Amino acid sequence: MKHLTPIKAIRAKCLDCCGGSSKEVRDCTAGDSCPLFPYRTGHRPANRKGQVNTERNS
Repeated sequence: MKHLTPIKAIRAKCLDCCGGSSKEVRDCTAGDSCPLFPYRTGHRPANRKGQVNTERNS
């Protein structure tokens, strides 16, 4: 089995959920009902200023 980074694993899950269609992943309307929604494009989401959030909440 191929080792995936967490972000790539989320992307793979989203593709599986949307029947393998990248367009459907992009157009996903799950929003608040899916905790993976902000990560569906295979990138970490940006904060309000457009920068990637690197803080860790402990």
